[in-house]
Order: sequence, then C-alpha cells, then structure tokens
Amino acid sequence: MTGQKVALVTAGGSGMGAAAARRLAADGFQVAILSSSGKGEALAAELGGLGVTGSNKSNDDLKRLVDGAVNRWGRIDVLVNSAGHGPRAPILELTDEQWHGGLDTYLLNVIRPTRLVAPIMQAQKNGAIINISTAWTFEPSAMFPTSAVFRAGLAAFAKIFTDSYAADNIRMNNVLPGWIDSLPATEERRSTVPLGRYGKSEEIAATIAFLASDGAAYITGQNIRVDGGLTRSV
Repeated sequence: MTGQKVALVTAGGSGMGAAAARRLAADGFQVAILSSSGKGEALAAELGGLGVTGSNKSNDDLKRLVDGAVNRWGRIDVLVNSAGHGPRAPILELTDEQWHGGLDTYLLNVIRPTRLVAPIMQAQKNGAIINISTAWTFEPSAMFPTSAVFRAGLAAFAKIFTDSYAADNIRMNNVLPGWIDSLPATEERRSTVPLGRYGKSEEIAATIAFLASDGAAYITGQNIRVDGGLTRSV
C-alpha cells in the first residue's frame, strides 16, 4: 500500500472528466481513469496512473477499474463520476428506450461505481465522492430532458447517501456546471450567463479538487453550482 491518496475518474477520457483527472494528479493523487474511447488509458499513462477502457454502464468494467486501483495502490480516497451525453428530443417524443438510456447515463453512472467504492471507503473511514451533474438540475430545460430529470434524481440520491454514510466519514457532493468550453459555443448561450463567458473545464476541475481535499471535510450532501451566475435566482 502506498502513502499517496488515490482518485478514480469515470468517463474521464475527455472534457471535464479529463480535466479533473489532470488536476487531481497535479495535486498529488494517483489516478485511475475509465473511458470508453481509449483516451482514458492514454491520459492515465501520461499521468503515471492506471487506465481502463470500458463503460460506466458496465458493472464488470467498473469492477476492473476499482480492483485495478486497489491491487496497485491499496486504497481509494476519491471517486469522480463524469458522464457522457444522453438522449435528447422533445419530452413526449422520447421513447421508453431513450428514457432508459438517460437513466443509464445520468443516474446509474453514479450508483454503479458507488456500490463498489463505498465499502472500501467504509473500511478506511474516509472518502469523497464527487458527481458531475448539471446547472439545470433544479431549473430544468427542455433542451436536456433526460439529463434534467435523472440529475434531479441524483440530487435526491446524494442526500440519501449522505444520511446513510456520513457516519463513516464518506462525503458525496454534486458539481453543477453551466455552459462549459467542452460544449460547442454559441453567442445565444453565452448571452444568458451573467459573467458573459463559457466556463472552463479547468474551473470545474478546480471545484472538484477542492471537494476532494481536506479543506472540504465538512461539506457533504450539497449541489454546488459552477455556472457563471446562470441559475443565480434559484
């Protein structure tokens, strides 16, 4: 077992997940990255960590990530759950299959790895789980129906998880990004942001790094907006 702290990042091959992995590695964490594209393996090699090519929709792939990290480093201190993009359509035009796809992408992507990691953190009596959610969790947009619906469920899940596991010193928080530079930029979207710009993936990563740190040891069960003031009135 090493003396260093260990962070797992799912869907970490690009975008906010990759930025989080880079920042945590810069902060001294050993990192293990899961991605379906193979980019996670390349990034993990660059950062001196562990990469697994697989899906956060697969319990087997997630178990390979968790087991690989534990076998290599003997512990897991932080889990960062990122996500891909789920189905989008007018709300009553979404099929049952698309709704199930949204559930897989935006809620079970957190529940599956948390099931695997929580017992390890319980044994350590320490751990932080950080989920990348969306600014539209509490003010849903018709642009992102499956994301908004299932991430509202994620907010409830995080609160129930906190009630159940805070006594074991395991924290869970959701980060709620607004328009971020990993998305295509449009002037119409930019104009809705009081700060007048898209956020940077690195700014989301900095928030994640803080929530993973000892400085956030008294923060749990929260939904933290990082959106340039977009949802300031909520």
